[in-house]
Amino acid sequence: MGTPAIEITDVRCVFGSQTVLSNVSLRIAAGETVAIVGESGCGKSVTMKVMMQLLRPTSGRIKWFGNDAETLSTAERQYQRLRLGYLFQGAALFDSLTIYENVAFGMRQTGEQNEQHIRQTVLERLDEVGLSQDIVSKRPSEISGGMQKRVGLARALALSPDVMFYDEPTTGLDPVNSRRIDDLIHSVRQSRGVTGIIVTHDLRTVRRVADRVVMLYPRNKLQNDVEQIIFDGSLTELAESPDERVHEYIGDEFDTNTPGEAATENRPPLLKSA
Repeated sequence: MGTPAIEITDVRCVFGSQTVLSNVSLRIAAGETVAIVGESGCGKSVTMKVMMQLLRPTSGRIKWFGNDAETLSTAERQYQRLRLGYLFQGAALFDSLTIYENVAFGMRQTGEQNEQHIRQTVLERLDEVGLSQDIVSKRPSEISGGMQKRVGLARALALSPDVMFYDEPTTGLDPVNSRRIDDLIHSVRQSRGVTGIIVTHDLRTVRRVADRVVMLYPRNKLQNDVEQIIFDGSLTELAESPDERVHEYIGDEFDTNTPGEAATENRPPLLKSA
């Protein structure tokens, strides 16, 4: 299968007296889109933060593109980190900056000084996420939540990441904007070959974009010797899983239509404003 884009091995995270993750191992292949699901408190977001090294685990090992993240030099770590993009749950735009400056922010932070290149990249990335040049001088508060999410994605894509992390990408969005974000996640993978890792409660997003689903279960509900990842497989396998915990979580979400609804079928064109 080649070298995984991201790999964690025997990861354990303890906060005070609470164990959130215990001996969790996961390999994410380059180019695939993986949804990490599970009930609140099961450790989904902690897993994502560990993968990005935004959070150091109590124990365990993290590899980026085959390299042990802990042993990288400072310069190499910085280079490898730039290959990871992150779409925050609330977009996390800078309120005091314009949309243009928000999208350009990462490039400027990495030392890019060619203003012509910055402008071209900003406009191309905004167009890629279905937004027009009309909004470049606006502040985040002057555009909708759905547009803010798309600006956040444009900012991440401006650095051409190899892996994109999506933290609850459709939370708080109406169905139309949720679908837009799902379409963008899919199109980013199709056009760029970007590996996608999505933490979400939205099973519609899982159906539309995921190749593979990983389901975590709260550590405090398990015996010490029981695996915390209770499911790892395709959408079809998820729908057919005999595990009652899986059925309780997905409900009838996969009963109405064929599991793995193709994200490419009947896809409406992206709108330039919303």
